[in-house]
Amino acid sequence: MGMNADRVSGAFFMLLGLAMYFYVIPNHVEAVDDGNISPSTMPNIISLILALSGAVLLLKPTDFQMRDPALMAKTGLYVALLIAGIFAISWFGFEYVAPVLAFAIMWLIGERRPLWLTLGVIIIPAIIWFMVTQLLGRGLP
Repeated sequence: MGMNADRVSGAFFMLLGLAMYFYVIPNHVEAVDDGNISPSTMPNIISLILALSGAVLLLKPTDFQMRDPALMAKTGLYVALLIAGIFAISWFGFEYVAPVLAFAIMWLIGERRPLWLTLGVIIIPAIIWFMVTQLLGRGLP
């Protein structure tokens, strides 16, 4: 079992998912007494999926070749945009930043169809807001 990028990234994501499941979520997600679903349910499911996917990639790597550096730079732009969006949400609030961030990401990946832009910029952030604030009774930044 030789070392390659798939094995390294698989190990990283497996360990990240396990760290999220066993340490981050139990210590940083508040428990509530009311409601139908615990606030930690979805993060726990996602972290287990992340860990399982990392384990699969670790054990069964692909024959993937290195990508074009221009694509890697574009990926860096997406990451920078997401980091800026997270900070902007903490300053201005989810309701104002999420639609703008969604639009910027969708535009950068080449989405130009009005229906999908409307869904991604207006409908999905509204559904997220409704589910978190109204159904789960939690506040968004």
